Amino acid sequence: MTDDDRIKLEPSWKHALRAEFDQPYMHELREFLRQEHAAGKEIYPPGPLIFSALNSTPLDQVKVVILGQDPYHGPGQAHGLCFSVQPGVPTPPSLVNIYKELQRDLNIAIPTHGYLQHWANQGVLMLNTTMTVERANAASHAKKGWQFFTDRIIEVVNEHQNGLVFLLWGAHAQSKRSLIDPEKHLVLTSVHPSPLSAYRGFIGCGHFSRTNKFLEQNGQAPIDWTLPAL
Repeated sequence: MTDDDRIKLEPSWKHALRAEFDQPYMHELREFLRQEHAAGKEIYPPGPLIFSALNSTPLDQVKVVILGQDPYHGPGQAHGLCFSVQPGVPTPPSLVNIYKELQRDLNIAIPTHGYLQHWANQGVLMLNTTMTVERANAASHAKKGWQFFTDRIIEVVNEHQNGLVFLLWGAHAQSKRSLIDPEKHLVLTSVHPSPLSAYRGFIGCGHFSRTNKFLEQNGQAPIDWTLPAL
């Protein structure tokens, strides 16, 4: 983000979001990140991975949207897809619970890793509403401007086509519900899959099977939620 030449944005998203990069909030966000780097702070994910969610899932290929909050703040974890961690990193607790529900819902064996790129490649937009974080400092970049950018991403996806599935897990994700037209899309909500709340409604929600049923009813291929071994 501090060096525009290093940020490569997939063409369909670059076109759809072009005006956002000229907004005052984006200039302020760039300057904030530049100053954080200059102060020697470690920022996750690394610069080239900030836009991984967009680069992995072009706008025309989006079928499902999963909203997260901010990136993991431990070393080597975040790589730009919500809930996902890089290969070789232990699976975080919330993702463990996502896997438990997948196993319960679709009888999918629990993967041995937490790398969700296979989902993104099939049209699952895995968007954190804040796209950067300082090491060991959760939510440190919330309200620094990312929220305007990611709200616009949600609006663009909502407007672009019909028949998408939005998975809103937890209060923060559900706060974005007003940006989504429920007449055009399937919006599924539940508590967050974190250990604090997963057993109050996430486990048992059936969102993965319901997503695939909706996609198939709308002439789309279902998501293969099985993760290949690394």
